[in-house]
Amino acid sequence: MYINELKFDEALITVSNHLPEPITLQYVSDYCYQCLPESFLMVPMGTSNQGGNASAVISTRFIIKFQVLRGAESLDFVCGWERLYEEHGHYMVTVTSSESVLCQERVIGSITNCYLPLLVAFVTLLGISGLYLLSKVTLRLHCTQRFLKDCCKKMSCLCKNSELTQNNCGEESNIPKRKRLLSLDTFRGFALTLMVFVNYGGGGYWFFEHAPWNGLTVADLVMPWFVFIIGTSVALAFSSMLKRGVNRCQLLRKLIWRTLVLILIGIFLFGYDPAYGPFSWSSVRIPGVLQRLGFTYFFVAVMHTFFCHQNTELAEGHVWSSAVRDLVTYWPEWIIIISLETMWLCLTFLLPVPGCPTGYLGAGGIGDYGRYPNCTGGAAGYIDQWFLGGNHMYHYPTCKELYKTTQPFDPEGILGTINSVVMAFFGLQAGKIILIYRKTPLSILKRFLVWSVILGVISAILTKCTRDEGFIPINKNLWSLSYVTTLSCFSFLLLGLMFYVIDVKGWWRGQPFIYPGLNSIFVYIGHSLLASYFPFKWQMKDMNTHYEVVAQDVLGTAIWVLVSYLLYRKKFFLKI
Repeated sequence: MYINELKFDEALITVSNHLPEPITLQYVSDYCYQCLPESFLMVPMGTSNQGGNASAVISTRFIIKFQVLRGAESLDFVCGWERLYEEHGHYMVTVTSSESVLCQERVIGSITNCYLPLLVAFVTLLGISGLYLLSKVTLRLHCTQRFLKDCCKKMSCLCKNSELTQNNCGEESNIPKRKRLLSLDTFRGFALTLMVFVNYGGGGYWFFEHAPWNGLTVADLVMPWFVFIIGTSVALAFSSMLKRGVNRCQLLRKLIWRTLVLILIGIFLFGYDPAYGPFSWSSVRIPGVLQRLGFTYFFVAVMHTFFCHQNTELAEGHVWSSAVRDLVTYWPEWIIIISLETMWLCLTFLLPVPGCPTGYLGAGGIGDYGRYPNCTGGAAGYIDQWFLGGNHMYHYPTCKELYKTTQPFDPEGILGTINSVVMAFFGLQAGKIILIYRKTPLSILKRFLVWSVILGVISAILTKCTRDEGFIPINKNLWSLSYVTTLSCFSFLLLGLMFYVIDVKGWWRGQPFIYPGLNSIFVYIGHSLLASYFPFKWQMKDMNTHYEVVAQDVLGTAIWVLVSYLLYRKKFFLKI
């Protein structure tokens, strides 16, 4: 194979064998926890003048550990090394023997900087943002305002449909100045924009894809943020509706309808794989993103419907309880959530799973040295298999390629939904803090910081600050407890920062993320249904680098941000 035939995230390795017998190369990825080595390359023995050569393509995504074995029947270890290979590099490994066997590696070809396309995209977006800010500053200049005012008078303000002239013809700013938590819409829009980008491929970079099993990547951040925002929105929306006179029965009807719509959209639009033929209940995937969001919303909303207070300032006279009012006022909800989490812990670590160790959290396959190949997900996978059946689950989990798993496993399964509810409850707690302490923004920020520290410490203890060696590793597929506490920690920090910058100081109005945040259902459904159509996807000619892939994914994401902005200008908001 030639270097110019390599695709992105690939390198070429050539092994020259100078031993008097054939050798075998085995490898294992550093990201694959306790995995069995796999055969990679067979290299014949050389002649007296020349070594035997063999070449193969190797992935440049993760650190690779190699070991060289010799012998026909009982393979003997000769030497080994580990390395993070670089894109399009050509590596020569020479295996020789003198007093001992040596494996000498050197680079004999040029290496491509795989992160340069990402840097170009970032600089381009930064430049566009800079031009936008420059235009805003220019419009605030006295001479510019006077010029626009004269133009508006001459043209009878025909230009008032333009955002730039609306701000100078006596029209309102493009973001409404009503009593709405703009930081929450911006947070939702930021998470959605990032979700669109990673769903479209993330430029082909591994850290914009979901982690194979344990660990955390950029793609693992977005859905928990949505779940957190659901909880915060429930607290704010229900408080507003109760103040408007909406009774609890009306709230129940509304939330039941919204739940049903989300679940049905998730099942009928995204719940089956066209590769299996026409839609059929025998093969439809029952769990899914919208299904989980719908059920999470339903549980948290029903719980809060029974225990929310119309007036969150009832206890203001009790000075002794002011510091913990957001906790003691809703103590029944805390009992429910603690009971739920206790149930998750008991099912995860105490439920007997046939053929698997109790409390198993691994990926199965070749992981754990191949001892539990059919135990993917432990209790979580077993419960889904028992309740749903393999035909109604996801057949391509993120661990399938790296861990060589054969069992279906659904990252939106039943057991993980419990912790999804817990995640939404932390968002609900953030909403309660905003409502109760809204007259003192500094108190809101302090409580957000305290919560993020507490949850961060819990995560550090559960994971032992490692990826795989903790009591409960961070795992998006399982929605492990440490995953929930870690992402809740990030959510409190990010929402607190946006709240301070947008709602307290007014330094930023949330553009452009606020636009998809105000039309999140439309953008999510639209980007999912049209992902395979032009201009969101086209037949790429250059697969040697990330440039065209990054351009395609950034363009697709930018189009949905633009569409959401145009929908905002038309005052169209898809509500459920």
